[in-house]
Amino acid sequence: MTASRPALFLDRDGVINVDKGYVSRIEDFEWIPGAAETIAAFNARNWFVFVVTNQSGIARNYYSESDMQTLHDWMLAELSMNGANIDKVYYCPFHEEGENPLYRKKSFDRKPNPGMLLTAMAEFPVKREQSFLIGDKDTDIAAARAAGIAGFKFKGGNLSEFAEWTLAGFEDGNRG
Repeated sequence: MTASRPALFLDRDGVINVDKGYVSRIEDFEWIPGAAETIAAFNARNWFVFVVTNQSGIARNYYSESDMQTLHDWMLAELSMNGANIDKVYYCPFHEEGENPLYRKKSFDRKPNPGMLLTAMAEFPVKREQSFLIGDKDTDIAAARAAGIAGFKFKGGNLSEFAEWTLAGFEDGNRG
């Protein structure tokens, strides 16, 4: 059995990339400063790194799951070229007010619900008490709390600086 280890959970839009509203194309993707460095630094610490992202643009018919997967494949390849690895991307394509009937429903995976985080913790040997999430919305923080981990709100700037500051405080007892 694989030894358990801490996990860093990252929201996508507003944390890894600039939130321009329903980003689904490579040409619209703009990295948040320090995103790749953050992921590489937590990889070096032997932490799991997961992306947990609501993608209601799929339910709203703004883009397809295939479009999103193409973007995620590109994002993961770009990160890999910078020595950064995401263990898995979890996404929720559902929204109860979606235009697409295939995706128009409530979902336990849609943040502020904790479904994506709990699934990651079930699929990987995560040390919950040593793990935390960085998100940019209150729904991200609520999902983290509902999953039993700390959540920290990123308000912009350099993600690496924020993550290092957050980790230092977290290790000193600040649990978000």
